[in-house]
Amino acid sequence: MAEAPSDRGTRKRSSTSDDAVAAPGDQGGSARERILNAAGELFAEHGFNATPTSRIAEQAEVPKGLIHYYFRRKQDLLTALVERLPEDLVESDRVAVRGDVAGSLRRLIGELDARLESSPLLSHLLWREADTHIAVRQALQRRFGTVVELIRRVIELALPPGPVSGDIDTAAVLLARVVNHRHSVARHGAHDDELDREISFIAKALELGVGKPRKVKPA
Repeated sequence: MAEAPSDRGTRKRSSTSDDAVAAPGDQGGSARERILNAAGELFAEHGFNATPTSRIAEQAEVPKGLIHYYFRRKQDLLTALVERLPEDLVESDRVAVRGDVAGSLRRLIGELDARLESSPLLSHLLWREADTHIAVRQALQRRFGTVVELIRRVIELALPPGPVSGDIDTAAVLLARVVNHRHSVARHGAHDDELDREISFIAKALELGVGKPRKVKPA
């Protein structure tokens, strides 16, 4: 009796299923996840171009052909890694304290620094590969926009009550650029000792503008 097409498709897929290639001692992680984990570690350590798929397969303990089963091109591996990077989402209400703009911003940036330190992939891969891979550049642009919005929201929550004549949006963009630079050089062991002074300067400028009428530029 002829085998149903649906059965043939199922059997063909199962020949390269996660169970079929599970390494001894595998704790339930799928082959695809093992491939991504291996690729992330190797890209972060050696760079995208210097990492052959054969090395990824070896570290992931899967046949090399299985990489191309899940990811048609090597570039698709990089795209998948970018898509699963942790979001820079911080609860603004948790770090912002009314009347303490500088302290609130320091707590926010401390949270962002902690996320960077917990993800070697973020600290090494994003800025290393941004010049040559559009998916990485787009991820950096989205991340920058998220950081700007977080800073703006924390400033708004931390400023004392009253009308604000200072430009919160500009302050948020400026501080986000400082944070972006700080994170882009973190993989080299660089430290930005000026950040605390910059936070204090921005906070003081904004706090001095609270309660003062906003100047309207003449048409």
